[in-house]
Amino acid sequence: MHLTLINLFKKTVPGHIFRGKRRLVKPVSQRAMDTLTREYERQEQVMLLLRHPYLTLEQSFGHAKELQKRDKLVARWTDEQTLRKMKPHVTIEERLNQLKIKEAWD
Repeated sequence: MHLTLINLFKKTVPGHIFRGKRRLVKPVSQRAMDTLTREYERQEQVMLLLRHPYLTLEQSFGHAKELQKRDKLVARWTDEQTLRKMKPHVTIEERLNQLKIKEAWD
């Protein structure tokens, strides 16, 4: 048992195997190269689409007007909802109105 453990770990590097002076460096495989190539090609396609948009400036002008109508409707509805939940505004005159007996000063 002890000899097996000694022989099993004899050829490894000391300490952390992926850091330092005597680190273990994995050889680059063809599969890793292919994966990286596909990832770079996909990123290049995305960047191409971002650089050249589908619509021109004339085509994209005013395409969101319908959304603004919807946003205004939702904003008005939420304002009405919040005002309905809030208590009504009370002024100082309304608070002190009960103290007023007559208008004229005697």
